[in-house]
Order: sequence, then structure tokens, then C-alpha cells
Amino acid sequence: QVQLVESGGGFVQPGGSLRLSCAASGSIFRINDMGWYRQAPGKQRELVASITSGGRTKYAGSVKGRFTTSRNNAENAIYLQMNSLKVADTAVYYCRADVIQAWHSASSDSWGQGTQVTVSS
Repeated sequence: QVQLVESGGGFVQPGGSLRLSCAASGSIFRINDMGWYRQAPGKQRELVASITSGGRTKYAGSVKGRFTTSRNNAENAIYLQMNSLKVADTAVYYCRADVIQAWHSASSDSWGQGTQVTVSS
């Protein structure tokens, strides 16, 4: 079993900043890609940012230049620094990890429970 726990969500005014963290624990041999997704009310879940084990990143166009993702492989953790937040960034944010649980095992996705980010004046 693999557990992902997010933290750092909350309420912030437009233009403000938040930093999300997500730590994976449990039966982990190696983690491949990790990523952040978000889902706003009435909308589909969308990719916000992803990062490979080697540190290569990818961002949704709507957050490029404002959000930065990073990871600590030794701690099985991923972070999302969100700056210049907009009302449109309001959503539940989820972290995802592509986890290999044992040598020669296939990888599978694990998801966190989500953390609410609300941007409002």
C-alpha cells in the first residue's frame, strides 16, 4: 500500500502565494513521475504540473511562469510553489505518484486525498 498526503492548501487573496507539499509513504521501491492535478467544481480534473525522477518539469499553460514544482527523491516528496494566484486557480489540488512497489514490479498510480485551494478577495 502507498499513501500520499497533501498539505499546504488554504485561502488566499488574488496575487498571493501558497506552497503545497505531498509526501508518499508505504511500500515504495522507486517513484517515477510525480505530478499535481486540480479539479474545480463542475470541471474535469486537469494536469497542473509534473516532474520526472530526473527533475524534468512540465506545466499547464495556464500556470506557466507562476507555479513551480520540485521534488525530493530521498523523501518521496513533491512540492508546488504557487505565486500570483488567480481566482481561476481555485480548486481541489491532488498529487499523483507513479510508484514501483517492488523490484521487477509494474508501476501504478497512487493519488492523494486532495487539498482545497481557494483564491478570493
